[in-house]
Amino acid sequence: QVQLVESGGGLVQAGGSLRLSCAASRHAFYTMGWFRQAPGLGREFVAAINWPGVSTRYADSVKGRFTISRDNAKNTVYLQMNSLKPEDTAVYYCAADRSNKLVLVGYDFWGQGTQVTVAS
Repeated sequence: QVQLVESGGGLVQAGGSLRLSCAASRHAFYTMGWFRQAPGLGREFVAAINWPGVSTRYADSVKGRFTISRDNAKNTVYLQMNSLKPEDTAVYYCAADRSNKLVLVGYDFWGQGTQVTVAS
């Protein structure tokens, strides 16, 4: 088991930036992913990074604006979000997958989520 705790969400104006963090309870050689869920919609994949951080994958909607990274010494993964749009408003979730592949579904562990609101 690994516990994941997200932080860094908040309210930002369109065009602004936020950095989300996800702290894991222990070192894990897992793929780490970020997902989001907007009101009334399903959870969607945002980005993923394998261990130790050589490869990444992004949803088309965030390519060029969001960057996922990880600090393995701190057991923490980050999501740097730039040029934010109102449609990025959602609860953002961190997840971990034991396969260490850049998968879109089937993650094994999930955090509780952090709210990101982008005002127009």
